[in-house]
Amino acid sequence: MNSKLSTPTNERLITTPAELRQQLPLPKALQTQIMQQRLAVQKIVAGEDKRLIVVVGPCSVHDISATLDYAQRLVKLQEKVADKLLLIMRVYLEKPRTCLGWKGMVNDPDRDGSNNLTKGLVRSRQLMLQVAQLGLPLATEALNPFLAPYFEDLVSWYALGARTTESQTHREMASQLPGSIGFKNGTDGGFSVAINAIKAAAQPQQITRINSHGQLVLSNSPGNQSSHLVLRGGNAGPNYHPDQVAAASHALRAAGVNHRVMIDASHANCGKVAERQQQVLESVGQQLQESQIILGVMLESFLVAGQQPFQATEGVYGQSMTDPCLDWQATSSSLLKLAQQVRLSTHIAEPA
Repeated sequence: MNSKLSTPTNERLITTPAELRQQLPLPKALQTQIMQQRLAVQKIVAGEDKRLIVVVGPCSVHDISATLDYAQRLVKLQEKVADKLLLIMRVYLEKPRTCLGWKGMVNDPDRDGSNNLTKGLVRSRQLMLQVAQLGLPLATEALNPFLAPYFEDLVSWYALGARTTESQTHREMASQLPGSIGFKNGTDGGFSVAINAIKAAAQPQQITRINSHGQLVLSNSPGNQSSHLVLRGGNAGPNYHPDQVAAASHALRAAGVNHRVMIDASHANCGKVAERQQQVLESVGQQLQESQIILGVMLESFLVAGQQPFQATEGVYGQSMTDPCLDWQATSSSLLKLAQQVRLSTHIAEPA
């Protein structure tokens, strides 16, 4: 009997994380840089560094040239605000779908339904390496637990979305991810799901996962202690206003977890109208004058405002093919103003 296992005709083998890392290794200098960036993020999350985290960039990347163009501009902006803001570049490779649709560059890099995952993995890791080489820390959404190992040596901050925060599988994945993690509140706007996720992910535990060689293993996870809540609004509307932020912080304190929060200026907090993200940042800046509850902000931003129809061709250079984004000029001016507001807030004491 032939002991070799054949691959069913409806399945395609893909490269393993170990093979991809061998093909596209992380240089020693970048390893050191990313370790330092992770530590910087952790200190801000813990309240040991008074700067504000800003997770900023395209909703989902689709055009490598435009993404690198954006990243280069972000590097120059970071130089102007480095004393008060830590800019982390969104390199979101997967796109969660409410129903059907494009699942992101890693899954369908040619945007034509061919779903060449190996090509998507290579292209995505190449892009992350290029952004890291510019000196920026990277943020991404950890959506598919099987894909996370391909990029986990590159990422400083992770998001877990409103729909995955409740998932036990994703909480287990979060417990062994190397970067800090922002758990978004549920789509109903409530905090309890995210609070439970923060608690679960912090605990050492045994989990099943795919290792770097593509094998299913039972692994001892150390637990991730650098987690926090992300307020992204809900079905009832925004939740970034001062009373709502205070209520969230109170609930976190009562649960015995990190009481400081990040505000997602997009999604339900802006009602999917990208320009309204500026109003959210205005509110954050004002709230910083009263308390230090807010540790960071997120916003969806690209070179050109708005969004364009999804298509296989490049379309409008620097414009999102997923959620609408704030343009570069508005992003830059808003973050320069936010940095100034953080400078004015440094004398505010931590709430008791």
